Amino acid sequence: MTTPSLEELARELEELRFDRFDLDVAWRLGCLVREIAHADALPVRMELSVAGNVLFATALPGTSPDNAEWIRRKRNTVMRFHRSSLALRLECEAKGTTLGARFGLDDKDFVASGGGVPIATRATGVIGAAVVSGLPDVEDHQLMVLAIRALHSE
Repeated sequence: MTTPSLEELARELEELRFDRFDLDVAWRLGCLVREIAHADALPVRMELSVAGNVLFATALPGTSPDNAEWIRRKRNTVMRFHRSSLALRLECEAKGTTLGARFGLDDKDFVASGGGVPIATRATGVIGAAVVSGLPDVEDHQLMVLAIRALHSE
């Protein structure tokens, strides 16, 4: 699986913005992620949250409580920086540093690892986070992006 560039991730962030995001959209997006993951027997856990409220969460066979911790840390990263957690990983790697060293963040609460994508609307910007854990980080990221793109094309 090819890792996107920082430039591609910046364009993707704009492309993935929603015209509106409410409980119905969250439900449909969550169901899409679950359907895609279930069809491919992917061992993932997923969570959608807005303004600190979990709107959708699911876990498929093969996940563990550890995935919940990865989700929490990825969500914190997305909400702190309003960027994907994969973009933060690539940026840190390019600068030869870590989130902890660069921003003084605790690794127990933040992680630069793909799978966390901002939920953003065109009108208000970032309002939440859509996070997957269970696969290699680029695949976590791409699963969420695939589902958001599918939802946009409905």
